[in-house]
Amino acid sequence: MSEPAHPPLAYKVLTGPQWAQFQADGVFKGAPVDLADGYIHLSTTEQVTETVDKHFAGQTDLHIVAVDLVVLGDAVRWEPSRGGQLFPHIYADLPLGACPAHSPLQRGAGGTVILP
Repeated sequence: MSEPAHPPLAYKVLTGPQWAQFQADGVFKGAPVDLADGYIHLSTTEQVTETVDKHFAGQTDLHIVAVDLVVLGDAVRWEPSRGGQLFPHIYADLPLGACPAHSPLQRGAGGTVILP
């Protein structure tokens, strides 16, 4: 039996200053937690709301960036994290060109993060 295919898109949550720096530099080297862990943390569609609730609670001026995992190829590894769920991690810098969409972080009526 084969493994289920991984989704082609994942999401990175950035603070306003991180998003501004990413746009200016054209590349994102990672947030402090990413730099400490040695990879850039991403979340899938199903994981992103929980990620925001857990790691960004009470923060404002947040942005969500869609990341094209296909473009990043072998730099992406799916590894277990929270509750044994597989999360996409990038073991490289993230180029702006691999990010097809972005938006200020907003939530729908049920509290779910609205994706760009």
